Amino acid sequence: MRAALLSLAVVLVTACAAPGGPPHLRVEVLGTIPHDTSAFTEGYELADGVLYESTGLTGSSTLRAVDPRTGRVVKSVALPPDYFGEGIAVVGDKIWQLTWQQNVAMLRDRATLQQVSTASYQDEGWGLCYDGKRLVMSDGTSLLTFRDPSTFAVTGHVQVDYQGRLNELECVDGSVWANVYPTKTIIRVDPASGAVQGVADLSKLGPTGDTAPDDVLNGISVAPDPGQFLVTGKRWPLAYRVRFVRDGS
Repeated sequence: MRAALLSLAVVLVTACAAPGGPPHLRVEVLGTIPHDTSAFTEGYELADGVLYESTGLTGSSTLRAVDPRTGRVVKSVALPPDYFGEGIAVVGDKIWQLTWQQNVAMLRDRATLQQVSTASYQDEGWGLCYDGKRLVMSDGTSLLTFRDPSTFAVTGHVQVDYQGRLNELECVDGSVWANVYPTKTIIRVDPASGAVQGVADLSKLGPTGDTAPDDVLNGISVAPDPGQFLVTGKRWPLAYRVRFVRDGS
């Protein structure tokens, strides 16, 4: 793979932060694992040693269980052919999976990946994560919506102080990390206020050369080691194990 030529442990330095703006974060690449190039990644979450991945595209959307050490797909289930899979969130022994424009969230059994119930919602479904108490959902705008993890009912909103389309999400230690579509930017958000606590530029990651316009960064999950993340993109050949470090640290 061309992207595999990227040397490990390279430090990617972002542009300088604007005065008074959110801090910029250095992205340290610590390793890579293979990623299925047929996976149009929409949701990405590691839980109890299993990496769960939701893939999109009408007619070929899936929910997968992946070995985070090798990238091998261990189990996969297909969505109905008219559904476009989106973000996921693990809640106990269940997984919530969004759809893009079908306004349906599917609650699935973690062990089998099979659907056990559904819930409906308004607007589009993009990213989803669980902070231990509530679900956090994006809809392709800069608004985040909070939902009850049992009923999927709306419990609140926060407007993020960032001009961009928030996509795939990861809830970590009180913060929400968000991919900004269609860029290679990830931001760290305070869900209480919507303030942006950090901005990371991942433009040097991912495939090079001729790629489809929609083969964009869209996958962020905690990694097995504390303080580290796994990031990937739609149809990317690799997932990257990274650490985000504030400039000057």
